[in-house]
Amino acid sequence: MRSILLHVHDDNCMEARLQVALDIAREFCAHVTCLQPVAFDFVMPGDLYGTMIAELLPALQERADEQRDRMCARLASEDVSWDWRQEEGPDGPLLMRCEGLADLVLIGAHGPSNRGRGASPLAGHAAVHGRTPLLVVPEAVRSLDIAGTAVVGWNGSLEAAHALRSAVPLLGKASSVTLVQVAEPADHPDVSLSAVDAAEYLSRHGIASEIVEVRPGDETVGQALAKSAAARRAAYLVIGAYGHARTLETVFGGVTRELLSEPPIPIFMAH
Repeated sequence: MRSILLHVHDDNCMEARLQVALDIAREFCAHVTCLQPVAFDFVMPGDLYGTMIAELLPALQERADEQRDRMCARLASEDVSWDWRQEEGPDGPLLMRCEGLADLVLIGAHGPSNRGRGASPLAGHAAVHGRTPLLVVPEAVRSLDIAGTAVVGWNGSLEAAHALRSAVPLLGKASSVTLVQVAEPADHPDVSLSAVDAAEYLSRHGIASEIVEVRPGDETVGQALAKSAAARRAAYLVIGAYGHARTLETVFGGVTRELLSEPPIPIFMAH
């Protein structure tokens, strides 16, 4: 895990994901690429000739430049390798274009457009369309205990397997790894890989793991996973993400959307 792509925006989660990016970079001797999209392609009702937009553009650019200068000055004093890319365009497509040679993408739990309400549309876009593992960081986080406990939400799907494989570098540093399999009322024919298979895979990488089966009862699967992670004081949660172009769903039946709405801890996802 040597190349980290950090999404930069002036939102409430910026400090959280910056600190997590620095923690990961120090642990893995990784390089951090700070991607700062500056989007000018928006419309304002009633502004038929674009006059108001034309007046706003210099202010938007100035604000972006101020954030760049402020963060670059700060990064210059950190003991990590980094570079800065400020590019014009919407966040989602720019992230997709730049993630190809990244090992991990860091995004805030609440994106630029939803002002801290509900799951980040940007995280949903990256989870569905991206091919690089994604770490979604909530606002309250100030560090990532890489040597702490890790919890993996397991349901036997290919998406969960991809997330598990992608997380191996992080899981290899964890003090303990728990595979949490949430039993659901109905059988799912697409669940083909057992938790034992997953544990054996991890063991080949020198990673010991515990298997726990949880029956959610009146709880949703997302609530059961969050509760299991909290009980183990997990540093982060690994889940597989699955969805379509206009929706954010998972093979758990909406777990990604639920967990991303109010993530209790950083969430590692792969599609």
